[in-house]
Amino acid sequence: MNSPKNPNLRNHLLAISASLLIGAGLMAIKFLAYYLTGSAAILSDALESIINVVAAGFALGSIIIAAKSPDPDHPYGHGKVEYFSAGFEGALIILAALVIFYEAWPRLLHPQAIPRLEKGLLLILGAALVNLILGMVLVMLGRRTKSIVLTADGKHVLTDVYTTVGVVLGLVGVYFTGWNWLDGAVAILVGLNILVTGTRLVWQAAAGLMDKSDPELLEEICRVIAEQRRPMWIDIHQLRARRAGTRVFIDFHLILPRDLSLEASHAEVKQLEIILNDYFQRQADILIHADPCMDPECPICGHEPCEHRRAGTSMQRLWRTDTLTCEGPHKTPDHPDEEDKEPAK
Repeated sequence: MNSPKNPNLRNHLLAISASLLIGAGLMAIKFLAYYLTGSAAILSDALESIINVVAAGFALGSIIIAAKSPDPDHPYGHGKVEYFSAGFEGALIILAALVIFYEAWPRLLHPQAIPRLEKGLLLILGAALVNLILGMVLVMLGRRTKSIVLTADGKHVLTDVYTTVGVVLGLVGVYFTGWNWLDGAVAILVGLNILVTGTRLVWQAAAGLMDKSDPELLEEICRVIAEQRRPMWIDIHQLRARRAGTRVFIDFHLILPRDLSLEASHAEVKQLEIILNDYFQRQADILIHADPCMDPECPICGHEPCEHRRAGTSMQRLWRTDTLTCEGPHKTPDHPDEEDKEPAK
């Protein structure tokens, strides 16, 4: 779990720890605002802050667990715990939405006056400003380091900001119109909004646990491989990749000239592994299966000289996501479009 193995770990821990401490402080401020006003809308905002604090604590634990090295019981590492964290956070958000509905419905049917409304508005406005800065930093760091936990926590904090803005607008309406039923109505709208957010987080976590395809990651890998392409690397197929925490898992088949020795084939595979591992900052687990070439590959093969060649090199295939992820080995189109080919080098 040391920082040399994972250079992002320290930043992740600092960010989540800050989120936990700041969230606890803002939660106290919002409950103070609720104590002063008795507003159902402010209560809905304060309840979501409880989820922020609990989720940040869970995220902190998941980051520590995810950073552990693989062991005999977990040979693929512990990175998937981050999806559990995101799913847990989503479930808590859904629970908070249900509590908000329970508290807000009576306020909508039986409106009550809201005392000390100005003080309550000032308190939650200040909390919203702090949350806005915190959420933007968490999302930016999460996207830069590909951490689903930081991104999920940041988005939840930003959702809290949107919630607070909605609460403020509703209570300003109460202040100027005297329509106290708006308090309950705003709380219900807040509950609906965070219900959608929680459902989305649970869905994303489930997709990650089921290794849903990541088009952005596949496109990134294809670009790196295509840029470093060597004539001896005839073609690639069955490319698969997924993320788990900060680690990336990649496997594919690489077609090499059939007359290469086992040692030479291993050297080519190793070189490609090094390229990908360097690109992903030593945070990649790579498995490459070497396939021998067959006669149909001759027109796209750039390896020379070759005593087994049955046809001259005409056009080499462009390496893109759709061509590198195809299932079957040795698939070469009979009449490929020009955009699927590049001139032989």
